[in-house]
Amino acid sequence: MPKQIKAVLFDVGGPLDTETIMDREIDKQIKLSFRTHGVAVTDEEYDAANQWAIDGFAPKIYHSIMWKLGNGDMSLILKVEAELIETVPQRNEFRGDFELRDGMTELLARLSDHGLLLGLAANQPTVAVENMDRLGILKYFKYQEVSGSIKLRKPDPRLLLHSCEGLGVEPHEAIMVGDRIDCDIVPARMLGMAAIRFVSGRHSNQKPRSWNEAPHADVHTVEELEATISQFVANPPNATGDDGPE
Repeated sequence: MPKQIKAVLFDVGGPLDTETIMDREIDKQIKLSFRTHGVAVTDEEYDAANQWAIDGFAPKIYHSIMWKLGNGDMSLILKVEAELIETVPQRNEFRGDFELRDGMTELLARLSDHGLLLGLAANQPTVAVENMDRLGILKYFKYQEVSGSIKLRKPDPRLLLHSCEGLGVEPHEAIMVGDRIDCDIVPARMLGMAAIRFVSGRHSNQKPRSWNEAPHADVHTVEELEATISQFVANPPNATGDDGPE
């Protein structure tokens, strides 16, 4: 039977919430905390630690950045982490809680109108879902659970399976849209899903380690995303993730 695309799963951070201000403010806070505790972190050192974490497929990137900069000094690292957590409310207020990508509301409406089932597949606290409801985009998603509610985190592929089950589709009937090779594209490819990377933000230069970790398409704008989804619905890509030599 020919493959049919019935659903689109969305990561939140990146495709929906640009997190541009959030990432910038988190970087500033981490550097400030280290400097406050006597470790003079230069911008160059911070950028190197950031890239080290991205290249290493660190699932919790800020933990890895702090580990690298702190040289394993857990007393220092825990202080920096505590200050990062304490300043979450200020950052959220500063960025308006959710940096909705321009044009995304209209795209979600069109995809839904075309009969595609939409679901979330995101490492997010439940407040992200509340923010989506406030912004008027949650209504387009049939599956509305995130890691904070189901206690699973990507790159664990079970989070994506949970999303597919919630929509009543098989993985090969869904497209995954995310901004990270490690947490979005890899588990999607592992499950045989079509995978689109929205090239955006901190992980925009992350590289796959082999062809079966590569996205089926990279997009940079909402317009490109819509065109690629339409293309994949009309002609689904070969989504197998385990083909080729070892």
